[in-house]
Amino acid sequence: MHAPQLRKPAAGEIPESPGVYRFWDAHDRVIYVGKAKNLRARLANYFADPALLHPRTRAMVTAAARLDWVIVRTEVEALQLEYNWIKQYEPRFNIKYRDDKSYPYLAVTLAEPVPRLMVYRGKRKKGNRYFGPFAHAWAIRDTLDLLLRVFPARTCSAGVYRRAQRIGRPCLLGYIGKCSAPCVGWVSEEQHRHIVLDFCDVMAGRATEYLRRLEKDMRAAAAAEDFERAARLRDDAAALRLAIEKQTVVLPENTDADVIALADDELEAAVHVFFVRDGRVRGQRGWVVEKVEALDTADLVQHFLAQLYGDTGEESADVPREILVPVAPSDAETLERWLSSRRGGRVTIRVPQRGDKKALLETVAQNAAQALRLHKVRRAGDLTARGRALREIQEALNLPDAPLRIECYDVSTLQGTDVVASMVVFEDGLPRKSEYRRFALRGVGGGDVGAIHEVISRRFRRYLDERMQADSPIDDGTGPDQPRVDAAAHHRKFSYPPSLVIVDGGAPQVAAAKKALDELGIDDVALAGLAKRLEEVWLPDREEPVILPRASEGLYLLQRLRDEAHRFAISYHRAKRSTSMTRSVLEGIPGIGETRRKAFLRHFGSVQRMRQATVAELAAVPGVGRRTAEVVFAALHGADQ
Repeated sequence: MHAPQLRKPAAGEIPESPGVYRFWDAHDRVIYVGKAKNLRARLANYFADPALLHPRTRAMVTAAARLDWVIVRTEVEALQLEYNWIKQYEPRFNIKYRDDKSYPYLAVTLAEPVPRLMVYRGKRKKGNRYFGPFAHAWAIRDTLDLLLRVFPARTCSAGVYRRAQRIGRPCLLGYIGKCSAPCVGWVSEEQHRHIVLDFCDVMAGRATEYLRRLEKDMRAAAAAEDFERAARLRDDAAALRLAIEKQTVVLPENTDADVIALADDELEAAVHVFFVRDGRVRGQRGWVVEKVEALDTADLVQHFLAQLYGDTGEESADVPREILVPVAPSDAETLERWLSSRRGGRVTIRVPQRGDKKALLETVAQNAAQALRLHKVRRAGDLTARGRALREIQEALNLPDAPLRIECYDVSTLQGTDVVASMVVFEDGLPRKSEYRRFALRGVGGGDVGAIHEVISRRFRRYLDERMQADSPIDDGTGPDQPRVDAAAHHRKFSYPPSLVIVDGGAPQVAAAKKALDELGIDDVALAGLAKRLEEVWLPDREEPVILPRASEGLYLLQRLRDEAHRFAISYHRAKRSTSMTRSVLEGIPGIGETRRKAFLRHFGSVQRMRQATVAELAAVPGVGRRTAEVVFAALHGADQ
């Protein structure tokens, strides 16, 4: 239900104009900021039946004590005001972007009389110029090491610079030609600034022009028989060419774009960006997004672009001409107008459909997916977080002890064929992959519910059998005075019972698992189900689910268990489909029996790869000759026609 102190405004009080609204709590703190093309239509959604609201939206409305709004003239103004209020109030129910690491930049302190080149992290300062971000600080140092011989600019700190001025002697970099030593007057401050500005031009993508100038000067020096200078210019050109080659060309040279991709689950999303300038990837950056609202991909893109480019200030060059995204933002036209005004030039937001840009977007998406996996692994790998997760699960499920061993089960099928199930095991909050098991299910009816009943029955029937064997010593030939080896030492597959069983699904799947345990007389194993839709936890014989807090470490652990079980089941299912497909395609080909079918599968992995192979590649399979390979090649390609 809504909090009693939150009054629903009368329909006539809310205008139908564009605007920005704020929800406040009882302590006069802003807890949510939003914008709307039509305030009346948008705000009416928050006062619908609470049962129809998303749980996070319902929690926000319940926590709110009052609501106000501001009318603006245009949607662009609404976007700008929404951004400003989010930065000002930091509302806890708006999505939050956490940089997954502090990315280093190459900073040029143009505001100083003698500019310095340096690795920099933190808030940008007015008057300086920044290049990047780079993935690692060593990447900046490598770039500087290559370019300092061409552009011998200052890289020392203020203290080192003043000391050199005081003693009248430069540091080592000056003596080895990697600093022009303005500290002792080897060049004037104006000459040094010219060197720095040339360096900035090269880093901004105009390296080809500078390279042509170097080569022209080299030829002129050689013609004037100044061979020493010509050799130095030749070496400078080689160093510059090497630095250029380290930056991979991925798009046409005039391309100025940011390529953005996302990977998300119900609670978090990872956002990754490649910064492409003059066709080259100049840097990359990633964020982890905490979902506090119920947002689809288009809304996530909308919010992310507003926050990514909202802090540009006078650094308008940070807004590129083109932004490539996986899905068009929910209000692309308004965003384009706003970004164009911040850049001072036309900005377009596009979803690439084919070609190099589409391929680069897929690469960025792979980086985002990897970042999300790493983020979850880091959380799970933290000992404190794991201990807290186990305690939270114990309290939420009312268990007598922390569940030190948890097993999770998932079922995978394709239209009822090749039904398989997986069992993954976590001990002390970490996966124990040697204990993972896979099940092939044949002749099981009832869909997922019947499959869950079957796999739980099989697993715990084996547990009971192995426990009985463990109670009976095996005669291993030892004498009566020597210790005997019991069956548990030989049967480790299922002999160790879990503290908690998790099934992927809701109340029906939990009921099926409970029925299987009851039929076997097992009553000392806790049971729960994790439903995907709202991530609620279902317990046996309870009509309402347990809702763990959104940021709960316990929920993170349960999600990771469920995702790992799903991955393990899917991989097994794909392997079985590939095997059955190979068997069905190869059956009936003269000279191909079970042994050769298995050999082909081991060698190629799938029928699709076999079809892509030449006769020579087919003949390279152990036990297959040239004539047999020709027969298989003809059969495979005849099946395509």
